[in-house]
Amino acid sequence: MTSRAKHLPSDERRAEAVEAVVELAARSNPEEITTSAIAARMKLTQGALFRHYPTKDAIWQGVMEWVSDRLLARIDRLAGAEADPLAALQAMFLGHVDFIAEHPGVPRMMAGQLQNAGETPAKRMARTLVENYGNRLRRILAAARAEGVLHPTLDIEAAAALFLGMIQGLVMQHLIHGDSARMRADAARVWTIYRAGLLAGPQAREPSPVP
Repeated sequence: MTSRAKHLPSDERRAEAVEAVVELAARSNPEEITTSAIAARMKLTQGALFRHYPTKDAIWQGVMEWVSDRLLARIDRLAGAEADPLAALQAMFLGHVDFIAEHPGVPRMMAGQLQNAGETPAKRMARTLVENYGNRLRRILAAARAEGVLHPTLDIEAAAALFLGMIQGLVMQHLIHGDSARMRADAARVWTIYRAGLLAGPQAREPSPVP
């Protein structure tokens, strides 16, 4: 993080704290990030940090708000630029992968919040992000089905679950290998298979005869 002026407006300091957490989460377990580590990365004392975020929970809520705002704005912009619903889905998929490649700490933070046994503002924000993302995805899939681009009996819920599962799988591979270029290349190939499956439509099969 670049050095900053000693005195900054509170909103800039809060943004700086969020940036510090995102950067720290890319290199360490988010659950182990302390307020002292955040303050040190900002070149502040813990007391100065707490003037802008009174608790650690407040910091995590700010981080989840940042993730939600940035990710949803990106997929809305990319998908909204495409008239064809399949192109919109592709832009959404690849844009999401790019977001993770740029901010590798995000999936670690999301998983940590969603697995939290307690109910916190940050967890509620993470859950709302997942719901809002899913709503956007199902809306595009439904539009493609309504326009006749996809089969009229396509299972929207299953198609959305598979879309999200592909991203989760790519993220897991990225966490294992730490290779953003590989994740982006794999994403393009995975999308090709997913698109072919969508266009093929449901394939009914007769049950195999019992021997």
